[in-house]
Amino acid sequence: MTGRTRTILITGVSSGLGRAFATAALDAGHTVVGTVRKEADATAFTALHPERAHARVLDVIDDAAVRATVDEVERSVGPIDVLIANAGYGLEGTFEETPLSALRAQFDVNVFGAAATVHAVLPHMSARRRGHVLAVTSMGGLVSFPGVSAYCGSKYALEGILEAIGKEVAPFGIHVTAVEPGSFRTDWAGRSMIRTPRTVPDYDDLFAPLRAARQQASGRQPGDPARAAAAVLHILDAPDPPAHLVLGSDALRLVRAGRDAVDRDLNAWEDLARSTDFPQEGTTSG
Repeated sequence: MTGRTRTILITGVSSGLGRAFATAALDAGHTVVGTVRKEADATAFTALHPERAHARVLDVIDDAAVRATVDEVERSVGPIDVLIANAGYGLEGTFEETPLSALRAQFDVNVFGAAATVHAVLPHMSARRRGHVLAVTSMGGLVSFPGVSAYCGSKYALEGILEAIGKEVAPFGIHVTAVEPGSFRTDWAGRSMIRTPRTVPDYDDLFAPLRAARQQASGRQPGDPARAAAAVLHILDAPDPPAHLVLGSDALRLVRAGRDAVDRDLNAWEDLARSTDFPQEGTTSG
């Protein structure tokens, strides 16, 4: 990797893509502050590089703790050049079978946890007129799949927030990128997935094969976390980094298919969409 070294804050570095991002950044000479939820994970993370790996125990749904941690890192480690809001988890289940409490918990972490972290770093980056905010959403933030409605909903929400933020802070020299991975060989579909109990037999034919296929695919996904990390580091040196970074051939295929489906609806119902405008002056309605 070329370019200057940076101080990078990454949430959720105990495993998965967060650990891959952190390891690659350390190998490239960057200073990394990684957040974890357990002291044992903090010790293990610091051991990756005694001088440049800094661990912080943090629950991202604690807004005050998030802001206090960011402010403390700015003082004790240095200005945060890059944020990678990675902390999150998967929730599997049909919408009807998913308790609303589980839906709220999913949004607390995947949406509000990421939002709190971005909210905390922006004043510092804005004052310096530079910075790069990245957040890990999912291909499920651009195209939805049956059986993970709560997860997709949380990622769609985060996508919308990030895209709008990017337009707000561009004049300050701050870049914002949504990272949309496909299926990678992490624990996301294994121990990191929460699965709601089955309660409605009507969904058996649809959902039972989906759940079985996801469990069987765990550990055999096409995506390589190390290569994902290399791709993320690559765009840090790009003069005009993307607002959306889709990772994985499966994600490209599925997101494109989802966009094509939206385009078909736009084209098929274009006349009806236009019919809702007030008539233009000088025209009469039929």
